[in-house]
Amino acid sequence: MALKQMELSLRKCVAPEFIFGLGARKLAGKYAKNLGSKHLLVVTDLGVMHFGWVKDVTDELEKENISYTIFDTVVPNPRDTSVDEGAKLYAHNQCDGILAIGGGSPIDCAKGIGIVVANGGSILLYEGVDQIRFPLPPLICIPTTAGTSADVSQFAIINDTRRKVKISIISKAIVPDIALIDPETTLSMDTSLSVFTGLDALTHALEAYVSNANSGITDIYALEAIELLMGNLPKVIDNLENIEARSSVMMGSLLAGLAFSNASLGVVHAMAHPLGGLLDLPHGLCNAVLLDYAVAYNFPHASSRYKVIMERMGLTCKSKTSDTLVKVLIDFKASLGLTSRLGSLGVCEKVIPALSTMALKDACIVTNPKLPIQAEVEELYANAL
Repeated sequence: MALKQMELSLRKCVAPEFIFGLGARKLAGKYAKNLGSKHLLVVTDLGVMHFGWVKDVTDELEKENISYTIFDTVVPNPRDTSVDEGAKLYAHNQCDGILAIGGGSPIDCAKGIGIVVANGGSILLYEGVDQIRFPLPPLICIPTTAGTSADVSQFAIINDTRRKVKISIISKAIVPDIALIDPETTLSMDTSLSVFTGLDALTHALEAYVSNANSGITDIYALEAIELLMGNLPKVIDNLENIEARSSVMMGSLLAGLAFSNASLGVVHAMAHPLGGLLDLPHGLCNAVLLDYAVAYNFPHASSRYKVIMERMGLTCKSKTSDTLVKVLIDFKASLGLTSRLGSLGVCEKVIPALSTMALKDACIVTNPKLPIQAEVEELYANAL
């Protein structure tokens, strides 16, 4: 076998410390103590509270004599107003650290709270890349979904409620101090959430692999994630209690997160963010609906990389074309019960120009294999109607 040529160009890779495995969430008290925290703001949502994951964690905090204040009103697609509310609660209770328990929404909200308490002002001031001046207070993340990878990434997505658009904040300052990744917490996800978050993770891996900021390091993460997610997400949907399949999907999500956190994303996420902001749609669902259209658009500009992806998917056909890969993705989504189009989700033709304008301003668009123009983004949205 020929040895792969070593990559010599400069590359940066950022990742937090993380613990992966059953029971990882119960290490929260020990890590909070190691970080010197005495009073944590616990950021979560009512669903996570209902399933008991928060109590599991606060019991561990109490064992270490660490006090806490619970902020549990985070909603899907976290708002700038929620960040402001959480930052005020943090200051009022003289907290000295943040612990996020939940999916991408509580974790992104927690990152936003950390930014504001350390740097002041509105969270909207920090949109874009490397706009954060001062380091955040200690941040511990415990994900309860397998998809967003917010617990290991240098991304945070916040909904600007005035403009009705999601903003992207990208900085290594918001990489958590520790991620406690416990597959057991994903047992509380229903079928729809499992599908949406799993396809979000798959989109992360696919976009990271063809990103123009890819590297040999992110490639390893992305390809392994694709294999894990394609092989195990159907097993989860067949049996929501299958902890081995759940663990494999969560590992796939973790690896996809490490890939996109360092290689960034592309046109799928750039287009999905305005959709989520305007219509308050689930982020993973938006990504899933747009994915195959974006792949068809990008294929001529990254064909060699897509062909590697197809090989990793186990496709042995000689004709590794765009049509073949698009069909595989459509069939895979359908096998999970997802056949939605944007029109059925409430998107109408008249909003496409505004959505496209916002997508072209999104930070994720920069690393797409080809930088699209307004008309091309409008066509992608229209095709997905």
